Amino acid sequence: MEAVAKLKNCPLSARKMRLVVDIVRGKDVDEALNILRYTKKEAAEWVEKLLLSAIANWENKSNASADDYELYIKTAFSDQGPMLKRFRPAPYGRAHRIRKHTNHLTLIVENQVALEMDLDDVNEGVDDVEEVEEMAEE
Repeated sequence: MEAVAKLKNCPLSARKMRLVVDIVRGKDVDEALNILRYTKKEAAEWVEKLLLSAIANWENKSNASADDYELYIKTAFSDQGPMLKRFRPAPYGRAHRIRKHTNHLTLIVENQVALEMDLDDVNEGVDDVEEVEEMAEE
């Protein structure tokens, strides 16, 4: 079972966010949290907050504790968000444009140890396959 957490309009460029996201993608949740706590980038604070939110979303969705099921970061990506355009006065009555970049961050967390609900879904799928084979034979 997987859980998603999204952060939209984060006031940081997507390029800077990707530096941190690339470090934690595919890692176990505990290992990723340790990496993020000791990374000296501003983006690490945003990713850590979002990762804690994704873990909480998974716990609410599955009604189980995250410690028992070895969660890992399945997918993590940062997309470019809307750009805020501002102007700064320049000499001789001119103006220079300032572009403030934003990004959208998405984390998907999944368990490595199968849940009972996941196993029930697999068993239901097997019954459906048998019914389809019976229909094909007729």
